[in-house]
Amino acid sequence: MTALQRSSCFLPPLRQLSRSSRLLAKTQMRPLTLDALNQQLQTVQYAVRGELAIKAEVLRDQLKTGGTDLPFDKVISSNIGNPQQKGLDQPPITFTRQVAALTEYPALATLAPNAFPEDVVARAQELLEDIGSIGAYSHSQGVPLIRKSVAAYIEARDGHPSSPADLFLTAGASAGVSLLINMLITAPNSGILIPIPQYPLYTAALAQHHGTPVPYYLDEEAGWATSVPSIIDAIKKARAEGVEVKALVIINPGNPTGGVLDAPTMEKVVKVCEEESLVLLADEVYQDNLHDRANQPFTSFKKVVRDLQSPVPLVSFHSISKGVSGECGRRGGYFELVNVSEEVRALVYKLVSVGLCPPLSGQIGVDSMVRPPKEGEPSYALWKKETETIHKALASRTNLMAQRLSALPGVSCVQSPGALYLFPRITIPAKAIEHAKSLGKEPDAFYAMGLLEETGICVVPGSGFGQRDGEWHYRLTCLCPGVEEYVGKLEGFHQAFLKKWA
Repeated sequence: MTALQRSSCFLPPLRQLSRSSRLLAKTQMRPLTLDALNQQLQTVQYAVRGELAIKAEVLRDQLKTGGTDLPFDKVISSNIGNPQQKGLDQPPITFTRQVAALTEYPALATLAPNAFPEDVVARAQELLEDIGSIGAYSHSQGVPLIRKSVAAYIEARDGHPSSPADLFLTAGASAGVSLLINMLITAPNSGILIPIPQYPLYTAALAQHHGTPVPYYLDEEAGWATSVPSIIDAIKKARAEGVEVKALVIINPGNPTGGVLDAPTMEKVVKVCEEESLVLLADEVYQDNLHDRANQPFTSFKKVVRDLQSPVPLVSFHSISKGVSGECGRRGGYFELVNVSEEVRALVYKLVSVGLCPPLSGQIGVDSMVRPPKEGEPSYALWKKETETIHKALASRTNLMAQRLSALPGVSCVQSPGALYLFPRITIPAKAIEHAKSLGKEPDAFYAMGLLEETGICVVPGSGFGQRDGEWHYRLTCLCPGVEEYVGKLEGFHQAFLKKWA
């Protein structure tokens, strides 16, 4: 008799257990509750898809099911930079979609031989030769051919070499940001400098990985400029409180502000990182969203670091979700490591390998972004027309909206030279502030909820991004079509709000 057989002699057969005993065993199973989960996750907040976005979906469903008692006929999701979402009019770039179609279903080249330009067919064939099938895993760091294309793009942009070995393709820039923050947080007192206002990804990632945000304030009066003295003051204050400051986040062009750093400021930032031994995390996903591209071209931190021959460790992020591609749903992006040791790079590779590989459709989107059609190729003329139209529309809407909002009583709106947003400051009457606090809401969240319920326009309150005490803002995108009607609703609501709470 085996040990297992001997032990089973002391246990009654399952069929001998009474029905009540079996029911009792079932009722003793503990349910899964929040207190059984990682408690740190409950501190995560992400305002862009928070209470207002949830309410917007409820209202959208009401309209779909015939809700006619609402004071608007559509919900406008101005809370998130999602250029191709329903209700906005940024079309996909034809070249990107054609290459995507042929890599997804190569037989289309034969089934519809006259539907695709020669350069599209050649690009798809070149990619498929390196990839095989997009249904298969790729190299964990990303398709080698596409990383070579990204390196060539960076070299042409900056005038400095770039190695495919230092490039990691990702499921959007957010995945790379979260990974690097996770790596940098070694204890709860590990701090990362973040701009205020900031994109909520950073505070959310820091909360998730149990790190400490170290805020430094952008200068609204100077067009949301990055203030180097503010960074230095934040470092001193944090260290006095026992925080080990490990990295500095710069968002350029800015989100939610649209501010763009000039080269002298960037050089000062790099010098601070040198003096304070900080890793520089450069979020540059809006680098192609500049409204005066001729007079204010984009300068990357990679270029500044290399021009200065600085030893600062730099990680720069880019994405296909913004710019003229607007391919948010494909989840494509990359980050580049600069001045990072072989040992650290090997650890990054090991960590990305846990996820096997980024989505192949996103990787192909990255290739189309960094390697668009060249002049003289069949797809070039249409690509140029489409991209110029998108740039022109965004610049026009941004200028018009900033001017109209700034003309309102109690509103100050900095003209945004980049990105997809405006971040107007609003004066909220004392009675409205008192009422909002009685409801347990931030005053700008109360204002934004009223805007949504009365106009169908969903924005994000400034309190979700961070702001100085006693100031109130909201962020809205400049992507919405029908800008006259759109701004008219913003104006009408604000004037009625001031009158109601005067």
